[in-house]
Amino acid sequence: MALAKTDASGGSGLLPEVLAFSTSLGLDRQLLKEDLLGSMAHVTMLGRTGVIPAKEARVIRDGLVDLWRRDDAGTLVLPDEEDVHMAVEVELNRTIGAPAALLHSARSRNVQVATDLRLHVRDSVATALTSLCTLVDEVVERAKKDGGILMPSYTHRQRAQPISLGYWLASYGAAFLRDAQAFAFALDQSDALALGSGAISGTSLPIDREITKSLLGFSRLTLNGLDTVGERDFALDYLYATARFFVHASRLSTDLIDFTTSEFGFATLSGEISMGSSMMPQKKNPDVFELIRGKSGRAIGNLMGLLTTVKGLPGGYNRDLQEDRGPLLETKPMLHGVVSVLRLSLPHVTFHPEKCRVGLDEGFTQATDLAEALVKKGMAFRVAYKHVGALVKKCQEQGITLSKASVELAKSIDPAIDAEALSVLEASGAVARKQSAGSTGPASVQAQLAALSTQARALSEKSKTVPRFGALFEQLSAAPL
Repeated sequence: MALAKTDASGGSGLLPEVLAFSTSLGLDRQLLKEDLLGSMAHVTMLGRTGVIPAKEARVIRDGLVDLWRRDDAGTLVLPDEEDVHMAVEVELNRTIGAPAALLHSARSRNVQVATDLRLHVRDSVATALTSLCTLVDEVVERAKKDGGILMPSYTHRQRAQPISLGYWLASYGAAFLRDAQAFAFALDQSDALALGSGAISGTSLPIDREITKSLLGFSRLTLNGLDTVGERDFALDYLYATARFFVHASRLSTDLIDFTTSEFGFATLSGEISMGSSMMPQKKNPDVFELIRGKSGRAIGNLMGLLTTVKGLPGGYNRDLQEDRGPLLETKPMLHGVVSVLRLSLPHVTFHPEKCRVGLDEGFTQATDLAEALVKKGMAFRVAYKHVGALVKKCQEQGITLSKASVELAKSIDPAIDAEALSVLEASGAVARKQSAGSTGPASVQAQLAALSTQARALSEKSKTVPRFGALFEQLSAAPL
């Protein structure tokens, strides 16, 4: 029986060309596990509520279990149908016969899609949340290990002020923690059961959505069936969190690409993660970070693509929503691949304290510290700013760094710029003197690292509350009817 080509699915004999154009099976075959779990929970609920006889419900569920196990064994071949949902029903009919016709009671493909995607997003987000929290922990540990290295910070890609490597690492730890928080929000948004909404307005059959919710491990029910079948906000939240993570990973990659150039020389990449040139034997290219940066465009494009798909749709389900499959199903492997390769690559980046120190000495990066030293002497900041700017200009004219400025040269601009004031130009002291919360000062960095660890640990625990597919399958296989 080929349901997609019969009146059972609203069409008597689709043209092969139309079926080929409209099918999503090539993509949503990837949602087979999700579809089987949803069907197992649905038929269990149907049996418990008496919508269908418990005996037939057991036969159907055993048939679904068989499909799962054949898929695990690599022996399951689904028939050509419009989508994975119809393909499963056709194959189930082939293997168990007449009882298969009972499975679709009180259920529409519209809500099957919504359920499968929620299961998919929930599972992917849980994995991402765990990996991102581990990434934050690894950044924290690296900051504790190498955090004392001093380096320039940058604004407008010009040397700005002295900071520690620990502070630089903590800045990306903070960004990745926010990404984890965005994924935690996406997890909450996906954690609602769609099944039981029918095609759009519910069902007159005596189902119990609470049973299905409990079986699939959702925390709540979706509120309104009309909204449920047509909304993809949870998917947009997932794609947004992914795109934002990719933006941060791209920015980190750009820093590392720059830092490992001969022009910066702050760091080098080990041979395990750097690629050579096919023609230039001296090259050691940061391809892995360039690829991370390049893939960010696809992550952003997936978000924009789904936003564009849903922006003009009327209420309820529309077949346009089939186009959600591409962005969503591409995102999971790309997201987890980038998180994994970033975690793998960062330990293979070695920073060089002496090269970082050269960047500090040559960049007049302590100018603000000198201005603040004058403020402590009672000078207005804007006046101090002007005087230090004049001193920087004189140093540039003489071809010396700010730290090499003599007391005589400084006093020629203003007598207040004495030896005591000039003593702040030592980079390590400039970093150590920072006292404000969130600064590069050692105590502040330690507080930042502690906060990152604490918050990452809490978010990681949240991901552990999500039931994973293997566990759900075992529970549903043995659930009483």
